[in-house]
Amino acid sequence: MLKPVPSSRATNFLKSSESLVLFAIAIVLVVLAILILVSDLVGLYHAVMEGQIREHAIEILDGILLVMMIMEIVYTVTLSMEAHTLVAEPFLIVGTIAAIRRMLVITAESTKLELSNSIAFQNILIELSLLATTILMIAGAIYIMRSSEKFLVKEKKEEPQKLI
Repeated sequence: MLKPVPSSRATNFLKSSESLVLFAIAIVLVVLAILILVSDLVGLYHAVMEGQIREHAIEILDGILLVMMIMEIVYTVTLSMEAHTLVAEPFLIVGTIAAIRRMLVITAESTKLELSNSIAFQNILIELSLLATTILMIAGAIYIMRSSEKFLVKEKKEEPQKLI
């Protein structure tokens, strides 16, 4: 069995630096999310007051989904700070939110192109199908990751305890 190597000053410095940088990144992301959210709330207020909620709904939804993505990245950074390991599932969730966000924007904008430019509309349909495929693949990856974690937990519980 390998003995753990004692931490050197350089290793401790690098670990502390990593935590400091990740903390700074998380703060910047949280401030950005708050600013975008406030901007979207102001936009929603103006849209309601002007009676143009339908015209601005996609922009507001796009901003809210962007805030969700940013906060999911903050969660990932937090996990990285706590565990000092990279966790893949939150990145997959961010990818899913990004793909759904893009699909919503494309769908809202494509109604204008349907009649005016059939080639552009076909390209949009291709992009939508690729995004849908991406979402399904990411969902499959998340399912596989969660299933494998359950399997590993069961495997560890079933191991017989060694007597010393």
